[in-house]
Amino acid sequence: MIGSRFKQQWKSVVYAVILYKLYTEFANLYLYRLLLMSTVIQRQHSAFLYQQVIQMILSMAEQESILPGEKLPSLRVMAQNLNVSIPTVKQAYQALEDQGKVVAKEKSGYFLCHRASHNDSPKRARLPAKPVVVNKQALIEQVYKGIHQPHAIPLGIANPIAIAGTEQVLAKIMRRAMKEAGNELINYGPMDGLDSLKKQIVRRYLDMGLAIDMDEVVITNGAQEALAIALQAVTKPGDVIAIESPCYFGIVELAENLGLKAIEIPVCPDDGIWLSDLERALEKHDIRACVFSTSISNPLGSFMPDTRRAQLVALLEQRDVVLIEDDVYGDLYFTEQRGIPAQAFSQKGLVITCASFSKTAAPSYRVGWMVASQFSAKAKRIKRALSCSSSLMNQWALADFLSSGGYERHLKLVRKRLIENRDRMIQAVNVAFGSEVRVSRPQGGCVLWLDLGKHVDGALLFQKALECGISITPGTLFSASKKYQNCIRISYGLPWDASVEQAIKTLGELADAQRKGLA
Repeated sequence: MIGSRFKQQWKSVVYAVILYKLYTEFANLYLYRLLLMSTVIQRQHSAFLYQQVIQMILSMAEQESILPGEKLPSLRVMAQNLNVSIPTVKQAYQALEDQGKVVAKEKSGYFLCHRASHNDSPKRARLPAKPVVVNKQALIEQVYKGIHQPHAIPLGIANPIAIAGTEQVLAKIMRRAMKEAGNELINYGPMDGLDSLKKQIVRRYLDMGLAIDMDEVVITNGAQEALAIALQAVTKPGDVIAIESPCYFGIVELAENLGLKAIEIPVCPDDGIWLSDLERALEKHDIRACVFSTSISNPLGSFMPDTRRAQLVALLEQRDVVLIEDDVYGDLYFTEQRGIPAQAFSQKGLVITCASFSKTAAPSYRVGWMVASQFSAKAKRIKRALSCSSSLMNQWALADFLSSGGYERHLKLVRKRLIENRDRMIQAVNVAFGSEVRVSRPQGGCVLWLDLGKHVDGALLFQKALECGISITPGTLFSASKKYQNCIRISYGLPWDASVEQAIKTLGELADAQRKGLA
C-alpha cells in the first residue's frame, strides 16, 4: 500500500515537472515571437541577411528585451520567426560570438554575454617616477610553493590548456613520430630549433601579414627563456628597462636575476599601456629596453589596438629603444581579429617577439620561440650557452600538430570556452564580493584582476585561501615596487564546476571577514 502510494506521488511530481518545462518552453517561444514580430528582415535591403539578424539581436540587447546571461532563441526557432534559413541565423550567431557579444555553451545554445560597466574596471595606480631595484624573489618563491600545492583548487595558476586538453592528440602524434623517426628523436636537435617547426611558425606569421626570415626564429625552452635571452642580448646589469604595471611576475623576477632596474608604466584595462606615461619616462630616463605584452596583457587582459601598437613602435624606434614583445597570449584573443605583432610596424628591426606553446598547446613541452630580428646571431650564442638546444621530440610533435590544422581547431575551441568561463567568473565574483570589488574584463587570456579595496590585503587573503584549499596569486607580485597590495589575480582557465563556484564564494567570504576586521 505504501509503495503504491509512493509511486503515485512520484508520478505526480514527474508530470508536474514535464508540464512546467512545456509551459516554460511555450512561454519563451511566445515571448520571442512577440519581440520579433516588430522586426522585418528586408530581403531587398543592401545588408546581408545575417547582418540584419545581428543588428536585430543587438537592438534587442540594447532595449533589454534580452538580458545579459539569457539564452537566445534556438537556431530553428529564430529561423522560423524571421523566415530565413538556419545557416543564416547560425552565421549571425557565430559572428556575434567572434565579437564577444554572445557565448556558445556546449549542448545548451547561445547566450548573451554579461557587460561590465567602465566603473567596475580596476583603478589606475600611482607608480614610482624613478626606476627601482627589484627585490621580489623571496615572495615569488613563497607564492609558487603555495599555488602548486597538491589538491588545491588552482585559481592561482594561469593554465588555459586545462579547459581543453591536448594530451590525446599529442600522444597519437608522438607515437607516430617514434615509429617514423625512431632513435633520431631522442638525440640532440639543432641548436636554434627544428626547421619543420620554424617553418610552421613563419607560416603563421605570414597569415598575419608579417614576413619573417626563418633564420631570425630561435626555438627556446618556453617563453621565459626567450625573454631572458632577449634581455641579455640588449641590456647589461645596472641598465634600466620599462615594464608594464601590473606586469607578469616572471618578468619582474627576470629583471631581479639579471641585475636590472625597472620603471613601471601603467596599463589601461582596455587598450594597453599609457603611451603618454611611457613618453615622459623616455624623456627622463635612459631606458635600454621595454618589455610589454603588446597584444593581450597579463594580468589585466587588455588588448592594444593595432594603431596604438604602431604608435608604440614608432615612439621607441625614434629613440633607438628595443621593444621586447611578450606575445604569449596573442592567440587567445576574444576580439574579432588577432592583434598584429609589433614586428609588423618596425622600421629599424628593434623589436624582438617572444612567445610559446605553453598557454595554447602543451605547457610541459616547454617549447617557445623568439623572432630576434637583427639580434639573431647574439641570441643564438646566448641560447647555446644557456641550454644548447630544446627537446627535439616535442618540437616534432608540435610541428605536426600545426601542419595538420589541428592547432587552429584547438585554438578556436579554447577561445570559445575561455569566453564562456570569463563571463561566468565575472558574474560569480560580482555576487560573491559585492560592490566592493573592481573587476577587469579581459579581451583575451585566462585571468581576472580583482581590486578588492583598501580594507583587504591580497597577501593575507592568499594565505587564508590556501588554508581553505584554494590557490590565488596576490597582486603585489605583479609590481617591481610595492603596489597592488589590495589586488589578486585568479584564473578562469580551468574546467568550470561546482567546486570552482564554491571557491569564489569562499574567497568573497574571506575578503568580507577582512573588511570587518575578523581575519
